Amino acid sequence: MEVLQTLINGTLTGAVYGVVALSFVVIYRASKIVNLAQGQVIMVSAFFVWFFVQKMEMPLWAGLPLSLVASVCMGAVVERLVFRRLIGQPVFSVVMASIGLLILLQGAVQLIFGAQTRPFPQVLPDGAWKIGDILVNKSLLIGALLTFLLTELLNLFFTHTSAGLRLAAVAEDHVTAMSLGISVRNATAIAWMLGVTLSLIAAIILLSGKVLGLQAAEIGLRALPVALLGGLESVRGASLAGILIGIGEALASRYIDPHTAGAASMIFPYLLMVFLLLFRPQGFFGWKRIERL
Repeated sequence: MEVLQTLINGTLTGAVYGVVALSFVVIYRASKIVNLAQGQVIMVSAFFVWFFVQKMEMPLWAGLPLSLVASVCMGAVVERLVFRRLIGQPVFSVVMASIGLLILLQGAVQLIFGAQTRPFPQVLPDGAWKIGDILVNKSLLIGALLTFLLTELLNLFFTHTSAGLRLAAVAEDHVTAMSLGISVRNATAIAWMLGVTLSLIAAIILLSGKVLGLQAAEIGLRALPVALLGGLESVRGASLAGILIGIGEALASRYIDPHTAGAASMIFPYLLMVFLLLFRPQGFFGWKRIERL
């Protein structure tokens, strides 16, 4: 029963990691940008929720939509002022811009909201359901179900809609997409709005009823190995890789952490990521590119 409880907790936590990984995937599919500041985007979205719901004392039905609007506007500004200008530029320039955005958002939040922690609104149900001897966390279960729903909706969007297919063409090659009359700029803007929306959802699931602070940005770093393992072009791969990493983290935390001062569960995702990328750089489900010279 102890092992089963650990597996369930790891599966649910890993599925929620998948939401954050999806935000990496949708941005990469259109712009070929791995946004290293995605954790800071999640943190800013979480502070928007706190501001409207806690600070302004708005009900959830009003505060959450306003938080979504604010987050989407932030994503549009970042895409237009920073990353749109980097379309077709060297990878190094994109990485440095991403690191600069990371520092900028971290500093801006500390300047505007302060470095102190504060309670995050209780958006999802608290507590756990008891099924026999097994406890199932309510918020994580709802988050996992929401992850699977979003995964399927995004998969349908990318494979069965004209807008999604245009994004897929942009992800394949910017120059070819432009030669076909597809606007790379519009595709990138759509991808960023989707990515920021997913970041807000991830913040709500992972922080509901918990403590909000600058450390919330670490969520992005925890989910980056998930996105790389699943494949940066694969929507379904993000959820599956999240479950794999979640289970591995849970087992390491339960059985190895007591002997490693808590280090095993922290480094497990990155060890798995490095090991896999040595043999399969595109991840489990990423596109394998064949270049002909």
